[in-house]
Amino acid sequence: MDITPNIRLDEALTATAGVYFDGTILLARVESPYQTIEIYDTHDVGRLMRIDGVNMTSERDEFFYHENLIHPAAIAHPAPKTALIIGGGDGGAAEELLKHPSITHCDLCELDGEVIQLAKQYLQVVHHGVFGDPRLHVSIDDGVRFLQNSTINYDLIYLDLTDPVGESAALYTVDFYSACSAKLTNGGALTIHIGSPFMHPERVNAAIGRLGAVFQHVTPYFGHIPIYGATWGFAVASNLIDIAAIDATTVNTRLASRNVSKRQFYNGETHTAMQALPEYVKTLLAD
Repeated sequence: MDITPNIRLDEALTATAGVYFDGTILLARVESPYQTIEIYDTHDVGRLMRIDGVNMTSERDEFFYHENLIHPAAIAHPAPKTALIIGGGDGGAAEELLKHPSITHCDLCELDGEVIQLAKQYLQVVHHGVFGDPRLHVSIDDGVRFLQNSTINYDLIYLDLTDPVGESAALYTVDFYSACSAKLTNGGALTIHIGSPFMHPERVNAAIGRLGAVFQHVTPYFGHIPIYGATWGFAVASNLIDIAAIDATTVNTRLASRNVSKRQFYNGETHTAMQALPEYVKTLLAD
């Protein structure tokens, strides 16, 4: 174990602004064929995973991201059975998804097996041992290739990706969203994170436009992610499901009937509130 103390971690959100954590301890660093993966111990958020200098997930704040990535589409679907997560090697998304008892099969396709190995070793608080769940089937593969070769149609597809550069860039395109749409069951839905509307307005606008070129219903929603240092966007896209049509009472009823417990953020009220768009976001998405 490589333990190096008292490191300040800076992450740039733009060329002139960012977020930092000070006094951290480096626990592990791996140079994989694709990227540099690091695990730090921090005062504020516990163990933190970074990839190529970008904060990915942490023990203390992971629920802000993973609950809100997973549950809006899963709860809007009446009974999801099959799911695909592309990316998500830390296991947090799969752990949230498999709280839904109707899920019988979940594929997780992660490009870099080292991410999974480090998560298993250091981030048990994030994944809670989900890699041992028999419903979860892990493949180390390129997401585009995996989707092309899959023989399964999915009720839910989640793109839990790094930022849209390098290896991930091909997974943020109209062509790939079209390929995902072709692999969805009737009534299935795709969920993706789309960046910060304040720090990355062009990225958010482009993402919604590309999704809208493929899907009939595209619903963005937003919440603060502490380790990202910004309000962050997500979107659910479908040709049938509209998460905006599910009210708070229905969400809470379904959460209770499915016994989706041990949540720290998501409920019926937040499901509705996250879709309420500030005027600057309305303007951004209208352009």
